[in-house]
Amino acid sequence: MDATLSQLLESIELTPTGGLQPLSGGDIAAVYRLETQHGQVVIKHDDAARVRGEAEGLGALRSACEKLAVPEVLGLSAGWLVIESLDTVPVEPKSEAALGEGLRGLHSVIGDAHGWHQDNACGQTPQPNTPLSDGRAFQRERRLLPLCEACHQRGLLSNELRGRIERLAHDLERWLPNAPPSLLHGDCWSGNVLFTTRGPALIDPAVYRHYPEVDVAMLTLFGSPGEAFFDAYWNGNAPTEWPRREALFQLYPLLNHLLLFGAGYRSAVERSVVRLESFS
Repeated sequence: MDATLSQLLESIELTPTGGLQPLSGGDIAAVYRLETQHGQVVIKHDDAARVRGEAEGLGALRSACEKLAVPEVLGLSAGWLVIESLDTVPVEPKSEAALGEGLRGLHSVIGDAHGWHQDNACGQTPQPNTPLSDGRAFQRERRLLPLCEACHQRGLLSNELRGRIERLAHDLERWLPNAPPSLLHGDCWSGNVLFTTRGPALIDPAVYRHYPEVDVAMLTLFGSPGEAFFDAYWNGNAPTEWPRREALFQLYPLLNHLLLFGAGYRSAVERSVVRLESFS
């Protein structure tokens, strides 16, 4: 076992009773299960800055979430993160309703500006979070344009598709109202939502403050939440422009996947652009 990890475990009074067991899902960080004298824990190893950002995000979510479980950070040192392990259970409609209620509660925590007090990462992609008072400007300057430029520089976006995305980004003030900045998970795809013995849980955050539909659009991008989720989340107040907002807020994660995983995501980016253009 790595000497730094051994020292970290000793400092938080955890004694291993077995070796590190790799867990699936560690496409970005290495993720392990470890049995200790106090039960099972989860251990992640990654770039030190990303690990610190994740630890801070977990802390912010734990402070804000009244109805969602968030694993406790047990220890942090030099790229190693130790968190509590959560026991998963099968998904039921009542579980999805609880997720909707819990996410609505998280999004009711409002900050002063769109962004976060420091940059973090979404996967391996640096995520600039310098605050802006206007959500449209934040989505354009901190999300769409930087990733559009990064993808173009790597030859993953044509000049034509890049120009279309830039036009959409500069058109936001025409149709999207500014809104109070909600606290977000920030990478809320289905793989980062667990259903556990303690209820729905959130893991692997990329926390910042922005439009609440960002998290919901991420859930629908790589999964299909049931009707019980939406009934609980919207609570009878679904925004009339949700389809358009969904298309907008799915464009950033699709650009991120294009940047991280290559040209296989180009057609998904273009479909998202076409969908957004159809609302104009």
